[in-house]
Amino acid sequence: MASSVDRSFRQPQPDLSAASVLVTGGTGSFGRAFCSQLLLQMPPRRLIVFSRDEQKQETMARDIERSHPKLFERMRFFIGDVRDVSRLEMAMRDVDYVVHAAALKIVPMAEYNPFECVLTNIHGAENVVTAALRTSVKKVVALSTDKAANPINLYGATKLAADKIMVAANNLSGRQGARFAVVRYGNVIGSRGSVVPFFQDLVQRGAKSIPITDPRMTRFWIALEQGVAFVLSSLALMRGGEIFVPKIPSMKIVDLAHALAPGLPHEIVGIRPGEKLHEVMITEDDARMTVQLDDRYVICPPVSGWERGHLDPAGAKSVADGFRYSSDQNAEWLDGGSLIGMIERKAA
Repeated sequence: MASSVDRSFRQPQPDLSAASVLVTGGTGSFGRAFCSQLLLQMPPRRLIVFSRDEQKQETMARDIERSHPKLFERMRFFIGDVRDVSRLEMAMRDVDYVVHAAALKIVPMAEYNPFECVLTNIHGAENVVTAALRTSVKKVVALSTDKAANPINLYGATKLAADKIMVAANNLSGRQGARFAVVRYGNVIGSRGSVVPFFQDLVQRGAKSIPITDPRMTRFWIALEQGVAFVLSSLALMRGGEIFVPKIPSMKIVDLAHALAPGLPHEIVGIRPGEKLHEVMITEDDARMTVQLDDRYVICPPVSGWERGHLDPAGAKSVADGFRYSSDQNAEWLDGGSLIGMIERKAA
């Protein structure tokens, strides 16, 4: 099996050349990477960015027009908020596929602003479902997080609720309605809020030490381009109700700090409120409904009529009883050289 560091998640791939695709939160780290990769690899008939920040939309539009001038005419920029179901419905007219990436995701900010987090992450998910069911959308893939499994912070709890909403939405679809699935993965290297740019900024500013919450802490890691490829391949595999989890490596935070700031001492500052020592993406309870493929796990849904037959040709096997996919018990680990290589590929 190929290492998770090099895994591309490119098989199978959906044919989106004649499709209209909408991305909520399209001006975020994932949304920008998703649009760029899609335009380069399989430009759709129409690609819609849905977000609430017009300044970010203008900047993104200029960047795409400069880098993909012949494909820019396929782009649409739609100002709106996932809290507004009528605006979502308007944006989803004649849309085939939706990637739901909009979320409030910074853990301390969510703890301090719980109502806002609930409105965007839970009610926003409900609105995406409602709008998709009322329009011509065929499939919706929602982005989740490792923090949604056994959540201890508000962000994780809202994303767990959003996951449940997306899975249950398949019960409302009928035979011809939209289908909904979830992708759940760990920390994205270089994304907004990631510890990687935080450590890099400290080094650039001449910090004398690197703050470490706990020397035992581990996290899952995935490159941004891998996340995009994983979403696209899950879009092709889904039948409705699945939670797709990639097989990706773990890394100790102290090893990450050593790789990014070699020689700098570590200052132990303690775990922040709502922060875990290790992250989990599949719990022992979810394992009873989980199968694994070569490059991913699939948590099968309790949706009436769902069968796993479409996964069997890819070699689906049930995981062992009591299986738990956690960052401290992972079979694959990221070393400093591999991390730097992933960061350099992103920069290139």
